[in-house]
Amino acid sequence: AGFIKSPLSQKRLTRDSVELHCEAIGSPLPEIQWWFEGNDPNETVAQLWDGARQDRVKINATYNLRSTSTIAIANLTSDDSGMYECRASSDPDRNHLSKSPKVKWIRSQANVFVIERPDIKSHLTEVSGKLILTCNMTAPHPAIDGHEWMHGDKVLQTDVESGAVTSYTIEGKVEEHSGIYECVYKTSPVIKGQVTVSVAPQVTAYKKSEHGNEGDTGVMTCKNPSFPPVSSWVWYKNGQEVELPSLQPIVNGSGRYIIKSTGNKTELRILKLNIEEDTGDYHCNATNSQGFGGATVNLRVRSRLAALWPFLGIVAEVLVLVTIIFIYEKRRKPDEVLDGKRCPGKSNATNHKDKNVRQRNAN
Repeated sequence: AGFIKSPLSQKRLTRDSVELHCEAIGSPLPEIQWWFEGNDPNETVAQLWDGARQDRVKINATYNLRSTSTIAIANLTSDDSGMYECRASSDPDRNHLSKSPKVKWIRSQANVFVIERPDIKSHLTEVSGKLILTCNMTAPHPAIDGHEWMHGDKVLQTDVESGAVTSYTIEGKVEEHSGIYECVYKTSPVIKGQVTVSVAPQVTAYKKSEHGNEGDTGVMTCKNPSFPPVSSWVWYKNGQEVELPSLQPIVNGSGRYIIKSTGNKTELRILKLNIEEDTGDYHCNATNSQGFGGATVNLRVRSRLAALWPFLGIVAEVLVLVTIIFIYEKRRKPDEVLDGKRCPGKSNATNHKDKNVRQRNAN
């Protein structure tokens, strides 16, 4: 038996993609084939192969405990509308050119409707310090049941209006709200447009001041959370005015410098830190299509003995305390000896006094 797991009827827009999944069970494991019949009455059924339709068709099949196959079609056109058929058979003669198969092919079908994608015109305007994002879907278009505005995975605004025009207002600085915003039309299928808010790089340093021990590796990092992404990163040493010709960029791999830049993040590593040569300010400069921006990181290099100073301070305090106690004890011992010598005399005097009192009483 075989069946298609995907919905038996799917609507897609031109330039979208579609996937159909088919599973079959049997003994021995059946083979799965994909066939297509277009909506044109004169079109015949044709088998689909991996790489068909100018390599827009991809077929992936696995045969383990059961037979499974997936067909994916990218960059859909109106000619891709039609009926897709999954066929499965376990007959050894199923592909023989002269013999008829003893077991008929098990078939399962799904229809795909490719709709011409409507054009969405988007624009961005700034009024009184506010950004207004607008999308306008041109006719003809499917029925609209509402709109949504999204930034990444976050839904910013939603409504149930049926108009072709929708807008969203951003308050605040443009630099704080850059990125790709999506206007989503609740149609069948869903239609999306995009409005981009682009700014020059807003570079920030992970830490404005970094510390490292002499001989260790120093690491300084900068990032750019704004849009569009950074096209190039450059590091300079000692100075913030990157336009000055006296400042030479740090070359990756030169000397003890290693630079690793990936998209909106860059990292400068300095091997075997030197107090005299490496202490100072480092400037990370980013460039994109809107301009450039940068940030400064101050690097301080400490001596390897710097970590011992707290320990040595504690040891010194202990030594001073022990010395004070020793001197105090040394000075107090002679007094204790003298006190010990005086005690017997005092005791004898007391005994003589008591004896005289007893004698007078007797007389």
